[in-house]
Amino acid sequence: MLAKNFSGFILETGTDEAGRGCLAGPVTAAAVILPADFEHQFLNDSKQLSEKTRELLKPIIEQHAVCYSVTHLHADEIDEINILNASMKGMHECILKLNQIPEFVIVDGNRALNSKLGLKNNFGKQFSTTEIELLKSIPNQCIIKGDAKFLSIAAASVLAKTYRDEYMHKIHEEFPMYNWKQNKGYPTKEHREAIKKYGTTKYHRMSFRLLPEQLELEF
Repeated sequence: MLAKNFSGFILETGTDEAGRGCLAGPVTAAAVILPADFEHQFLNDSKQLSEKTRELLKPIIEQHAVCYSVTHLHADEIDEINILNASMKGMHECILKLNQIPEFVIVDGNRALNSKLGLKNNFGKQFSTTEIELLKSIPNQCIIKGDAKFLSIAAASVLAKTYRDEYMHKIHEEFPMYNWKQNKGYPTKEHREAIKKYGTTKYHRMSFRLLPEQLELEF
């Protein structure tokens, strides 16, 4: 069973992201505050769960969470500020969107959240001074493999993954030749062959190495 709390604060938020290594589509972040008595035998790191189990857990998390939020950061913003900064910014946005201000934030990974706050860019949300100060005031702790250790981070990983998969299914209808409903934008052989054959779309991350040979692509 995963741990319920790290900090001892009641309003502890778990946050995580999905889609960092993809060639197309958004990086999707989620933040979740769970009630102190929440538990579920299947809840774990979303990467260790089947798609069916993730879809089963999604409405349970949404129904029982004290509050939750999900944010997509799209390819143009990823290309401008890089994928690491985009992942962090997505988690910052999720924290600001929660119905309650967290007392503490636990983050999956090895980087704390307070770096690069207020990064100026041309795409997506711009943080106000008030929002930056609020984010800086909330203590946070990064936890390596936290999505397999704490329930709230695991819940955030499930929401991030399921909402992102849903988005990829939607844009698959627009560009079915890339089979995003199956590969979700990850660098599979099939996806790269489609890029080689059809070129890129507005959903592709142009700052990524889309093809191993990095051939000149058709725009």
